[in-house]
Amino acid sequence: MFYSVVLLSIFGILNLFLGFLKSRAWLLPVTLLFLATALVVTLTDWNKSLFFWNYMMSTDNVSVAFATIIIVSAMLILPLSRFYFPNAAAPVPEYYAILLFSVVGAILMVTYENIIMLFLGLETLSIAMYILAGSDKRNPRSHEAALKYFLMGAFATGILLFGVAMLYGATGTFNLSGLAQYVRTTLVNGASPMLYLGLTLVLIGILFKLSVAPFHFWTPDVYDGTPTLFTAFMATVVKTAGFAALYKILSVSFTGIYSVWWITLAATSVLTLLIGNITAVYQQSFKRMLAYSSISHAGYLLIAVTAMGQTSQSSILFYSLAYTLATITSFAVLILVNENRAGESFSAFNGLARHNPFLAFALTVAMCSLAGIPLTGGFFGKFYIFINALEKGLLFLLVVAVLMSAVGIYYYFRVVIAMYMRGSDDNAVADRIIVPKSYAAVLAITTFLTILLGVAPDLLVRYF
Repeated sequence: MFYSVVLLSIFGILNLFLGFLKSRAWLLPVTLLFLATALVVTLTDWNKSLFFWNYMMSTDNVSVAFATIIIVSAMLILPLSRFYFPNAAAPVPEYYAILLFSVVGAILMVTYENIIMLFLGLETLSIAMYILAGSDKRNPRSHEAALKYFLMGAFATGILLFGVAMLYGATGTFNLSGLAQYVRTTLVNGASPMLYLGLTLVLIGILFKLSVAPFHFWTPDVYDGTPTLFTAFMATVVKTAGFAALYKILSVSFTGIYSVWWITLAATSVLTLLIGNITAVYQQSFKRMLAYSSISHAGYLLIAVTAMGQTSQSSILFYSLAYTLATITSFAVLILVNENRAGESFSAFNGLARHNPFLAFALTVAMCSLAGIPLTGGFFGKFYIFINALEKGLLFLLVVAVLMSAVGIYYYFRVVIAMYMRGSDDNAVADRIIVPKSYAAVLAITTFLTILLGVAPDLLVRYF
């Protein structure tokens, strides 16, 4: 995937030059073509085990799969921008270029073999998100989101770097295999306390980026203030890349001291599930509910990391894909509803099924998937994670996760009830939302894939 990183970096720079064109009609198709090219190049690394840049990056089937999810997510989110920038003065080429650069950072996070490369990927992705969070210059909430995200992210980055420095001080290497070798050779006499402290600080830095409790406090305000298009990107690409990076560093380098860190992650997972799900119940804004939903799903993914086993990576991969598809659907419908009904509350969805049955159906499938209802991808995503917890004997985690899934059904179905069981203005012409073809295509793809993963999950799982 070295070539994908290089190509996307070049494509991002080319996108900036496309801004000199008088017509913007080519911007979106060309950017999608750039991403499609990167996707094809990425898939050519399937069944290959390669190292690049003096063992700074590595490629295997798992990293290819995560990179594929990241690129496909970007390809599904970008078409939603076709009518998202009505202002002719909006710097659309710059937005597209920043999105491409953020994809570069995300790919680095799933292919790193050296902690320095992890840091570069994380910061490339984060800096892009800081800019996009504050891109709505006329909205004070966007300014607040960008500032809060930047300040909190800067502190988390400092903690992460301090942890990396301590890991290097204890082991003398930044390489994952070198860290694993140190852990194996010091198990008899005991590793240096600096190693444990360094690992703790690195975990804090990564968990902050994943909006895991108790480092989640920035998430609702940032998600709420960020323009919805970029919130969708933040909730999917950033989370997928973050959990791939977290699983990789723990599974490759620190399985030898599993007994040291699993209790911390288990407690963090329980706290995340409780805060994310219970707080989501009280939200009146659909967008803020999705923010707390993102926190809760980080808790489920953290269970798979805690219950580290042979099938954990496939569980994380499957869950990330199912969650990504449902989340993109949710934000796509939210954009349309907000643009046409000027609201993000649950009441803005009243009577949507009457006037836009396709939108209502797509959002219902997405909510069922996020809630873990059978015949959707989210059901098997949670099922595989619960199996991981059961095989590892983490019964307490399993009980909490099942109970919180039941709570999730309540707040996810609030919007379904609003769409199907509550009336809106009798003026059907005013209430009907015109769905652009680009939105319809994205919603059709995400809905179909969500149902496909729920009906035939083995299509993906059997390869891992």
